[in-house]
Amino acid sequence: MVVEENQNQNQMMDSIAGDSAITANVSEDEAEEETTTNTWKNTKELLILHLSKKLLHGDLDFRIEAAKEIRKLLRKSPVKSSARSKLADAGVIPPLVPMLISSNVDARHASLLALLNLAVRNERNKIEIVKAGAVPPLIQILKLHNASLRELATAAILTLSAAPANKAMIITSGVPPLLVQMLSSGTVQGKVDAVTALHNLSACKEYSASILDAKAVSPLIHLLKECKKHSKFAEKATALVEMILSHSEDGRNAITSCEDGILTLVETVEDGSPLSIEHAVGALLSLCCSDRDKYRKLILKEGAIPGLLSSTVDGTSKSRDRARVLLDLLRETPREKEMAPLILEKIVYGIAVQVDGAEKAAETAKKLLQDMVHRSMELSMKSIQHKAASCASTPDISSKSNS
Repeated sequence: MVVEENQNQNQMMDSIAGDSAITANVSEDEAEEETTTNTWKNTKELLILHLSKKLLHGDLDFRIEAAKEIRKLLRKSPVKSSARSKLADAGVIPPLVPMLISSNVDARHASLLALLNLAVRNERNKIEIVKAGAVPPLIQILKLHNASLRELATAAILTLSAAPANKAMIITSGVPPLLVQMLSSGTVQGKVDAVTALHNLSACKEYSASILDAKAVSPLIHLLKECKKHSKFAEKATALVEMILSHSEDGRNAITSCEDGILTLVETVEDGSPLSIEHAVGALLSLCCSDRDKYRKLILKEGAIPGLLSSTVDGTSKSRDRARVLLDLLRETPREKEMAPLILEKIVYGIAVQVDGAEKAAETAKKLLQDMVHRSMELSMKSIQHKAASCASTPDISSKSNS
């Protein structure tokens, strides 16, 4: 028994000793990792100071080299890295901005990429870059024939326009018309970035009506025609089209002369994401509200009814309301009413089959038709009440003349 007890004690001692050894190894590893981290931090801080000095005091070649090193450093940094803020604190932004107007193409290219990487995921840097005077040089680059530089300048405007504090400055500096030009003449990436930048700027309500003009309609429709209707890009493009059509008579005229202009909006109502559909219905509604006689036939010609009826069922709240109003505006004239009920029933039943399947189609179609009848009765009642109120408020001319 004594021997067995001694053996157990020895095993326990060995186990404790082993645990101590493991703990010691872990502590050593943690210490080594901490030392490595501190060394990297110190190295990075020294590198940031070195880059700042090169930009502030070096000749053009040194500054180009420093700009390239900044981009390289930031591309390798983690998403939540503080390197962007530390570089800005070290004063690298002000000397990078004048390089944008250098006659040296490499200097422009390097500074553009450096500023882009400093602005990404850093709100403060976006604002500081604009405060340092970057917008006028970017405008100059947007006017160049160099496609690569124009694309980078568009990407820079896109990034900077994401900061609410920058929007008014970018708009009033005259950037939007140059972005509209990019929609027609830029690279594919340049066009995508231009649409997104214009969409960012449209959030500035003070200037939203002046951001776009009729010239943007044709390229926007072309881009919308080519892209996937349920994509985020389509959502931005349809939002811009809706904005133009709701504010500009020239824009409304432009869409009728644009190949497949109205058809593209109708297709977006049918195949778009909920937000794309909302904007597309809004665009069509703006057309019909501005001149019902002119646009009603054009919209009907492109087969808008099925998509609009579907929107009254499964669209967003705005889509449902807009679609119902638009359907009322598209209603048949007295000569066409004889065939209307049968045609409408067929259309509604077809949509119901797509929404709920053949088994529930009849019930769904019935609810849809009831809803449309109810809505029509509401509008008729409002019209009657409005006429009654008008009659009540009209003075009796004959009684006045008799008196």
